[in-house]
Amino acid sequence: MVKLVQDEENQRLLLDDHKEKHFTSGEVVRDIIIGVSDGLTVPFALAAGLSGANASSALVLTAGLAEVAAGAISMGLGGYLAAKSDADHYYRELQREQDEIDTVPDTEAAEIAEILSEYGLGPEEYGPVVTSLRNNPKAWLEFMMKFELGLEKPDPRRALTSAATIALAYVVGGLVPLSPYMFVPSVDRAMLTSVVVTLAALLFFGYVKGRFTGNRPFLSAIQTAVIGALASSAAYGMAKAVQAV
Repeated sequence: MVKLVQDEENQRLLLDDHKEKHFTSGEVVRDIIIGVSDGLTVPFALAAGLSGANASSALVLTAGLAEVAAGAISMGLGGYLAAKSDADHYYRELQREQDEIDTVPDTEAAEIAEILSEYGLGPEEYGPVVTSLRNNPKAWLEFMMKFELGLEKPDPRRALTSAATIALAYVVGGLVPLSPYMFVPSVDRAMLTSVVVTLAALLFFGYVKGRFTGNRPFLSAIQTAVIGALASSAAYGMAKAVQAV
């Protein structure tokens, strides 16, 4: 008995010493990436296009701010609807799985055995697990949702959090390419300043995004900057082409 207590204490100490560092805020980071990337690129392209059409700095700024406001609302609403759709799907599947457990429990128990066998467990090993889950309906349902359907229970605040995060990130990103037009009266100088500031922001953002997502940071930085540069160049060139007609 003393040895058993000592073993349990040793295991507890080992767990205390071994603190695994996993990144657990993937959804929030994804929302920030979506908001900032679009916020940097779309207003940047709009400002470049209007600058190419010889609009004044005041006009570029006014149109840009209007686009940022509309874009933030649109992106936030999109994030809300996406998260709400995921939650609705989860609860529909939850009810369907509960109905199957109630009506065909033997079939569902066989599915537990099949799932565990895929991890290399034999009948003598997964048998007690199946029995235990059948005796615990709540755990049984959670097991089927996670391991059969691959669905995690959504955070009830996820939809609102996603909407707010994407919208705010879009505003922050969108103000970067527009900020030179607030302080530089000459539209040509403002555009050049916007290009430098925004490309620097895209490089920095791409690098940070690469670090968080596990991709190569420098490659991510270059890709992000190239996408922004192509978008703004296309808008500027189109404006010049239309003006020349």
